[in-house]
This record gives sequence, C-alpha cells and structure tokens, in this order.
Amino acid sequence: MHAVLIGSASVCGLMLGLWLIHMPLKNASIVDPGWAGGLAVLAVIYAALGGGYPARAALIETMAAIWGLRLAFYLLLTRVIGHPEEGRYVQLRREWGRHVELKFLLFFEAQAVLAILLSAPFLLAALNRDARLSAFEYAGAALWAVAFAGEVAADAQLQRFKRDPASRGHTCRIGLWRYSRHPNYFFEWLIWVAYAVFALGSPYGYLGVFSPLLMLFFLFRVTGIPATEAQALRSRGEEYRQYQQTTSAFVPWFPKR
Repeated sequence: MHAVLIGSASVCGLMLGLWLIHMPLKNASIVDPGWAGGLAVLAVIYAALGGGYPARAALIETMAAIWGLRLAFYLLLTRVIGHPEEGRYVQLRREWGRHVELKFLLFFEAQAVLAILLSAPFLLAALNRDARLSAFEYAGAALWAVAFAGEVAADAQLQRFKRDPASRGHTCRIGLWRYSRHPNYFFEWLIWVAYAVFALGSPYGYLGVFSPLLMLFFLFRVTGIPATEAQALRSRGEEYRQYQQTTSAFVPWFPKR
C-alpha cells in the first residue's frame, strides 16, 4: 500500500533529520515535537493518497493535523528553543553511557515506528469510500473537540504557573492540575480514544482501538508518567510525594485530604 510506504518513509526520514539536528543542539527533547509533527504528516499523506471519501478523509486529516501541529509547536517552544535538555533525556544520557548517540538514533526511530502504529485510525478512515458519515464519526469528532480543549487548557495552565517566578521549584496545583497529576496526558489519551471511535465507522475500524490501548501502555509503563514523575521526585522531592498522595495520577478526580 503506497500510502503506508510513503508515510512510513517520510516519518522515519523526519526522525533521522531531527536526530542529526539534536547533536549540535545537545538537546534530545526535539524528538517530542518531531513525534507529534510526524503524526500530522501521516494523516495528511493518508488523506491525500488513501482514495477514500474526500469529506471523511479531510475531517480526520484536519483533526490529526490540528492536534499534531499544535502539540509540536507547543513542545518546540517550551522544551527545545531556548531551553536546556529536559531532565528525562539528561538521565538517559547518564544511564546509556557509551555509544549514546547511536542509542539516541534508535530511540528517535522507535518514535517513528510508534507514530506509524498509532496512525492506524487515520489510515482506516482515509481508505473508506462510503459517501456517508456514520454516527461513530460524528461521535468521534465531538469527543475529539472536548479532549482537544482539555489538553490545550492543561498546557496553558501549566505554562501560566511556570511563568510565575514564585512557582520555581514548586508543583503546579492550579486548574486541572488540582484534580490530576497529568491532565495533559489524560486528555491526550482521550484524543486517541476519539480517533478510535471515528475509525469504527470504517471497515476493520475495530483495529483502531489498538491505538489508545498502545498509548495507555506507553503513558503508564514506558515514557509517560513513570519518567515524568521520576524527574519530578528528583527535582521537587517531598513536595511532589505529597502531591502524589493527594492527587489522582491520571483521570481528573477530587483530591484526597
């Protein structure tokens, strides 16, 4: 399938380019905006080459492109441009020791593979030739709008907290961050649930459910919550431990006393 081949080659090439850029920058955090941007690229390629109903392809492409490009620029501005390398990647450099640049190349390309796997809902919808939008697609688009608004709000609240000099060295507990330690991750995962619901309107759409399940696994077991909280404990210590004891890790909920 040429759309998949072109999309895969494009994202792998993008990550190779970012890996080359990261070396003079000494900042592997550039992989994060690259991952989000790569998913937007995949959605555009699938919509252009998939051959499905144009309105459906345009809708899923627009949803994925708005989400991916917004997140890519947000991460670029808050983690890369004018910023030192994020603590998670500094820790990886310490742990990996020898041949660290080669290991980072594998890490960057692994993010490309992850993006290709996660993009299944985009592909399924872009291949669907049925000239009618289903209830699943309307429901998926509505859920996406709610989740996107939640992710944007969580990111804006965190940035407002960080801009306050009095917040330096402290834990954000304003807005959504009062009810979840990772509201940005929660709403990002909900966006992937929305993509999966949207894909259910297409043949073999049930395969799209794999994407939010994979995202949940990575958030809870690999690069999401574990790495973020380990860095928070290194930098904020007891204050963050108290935050862990009173605040939901993922789903927003009322804090414990």
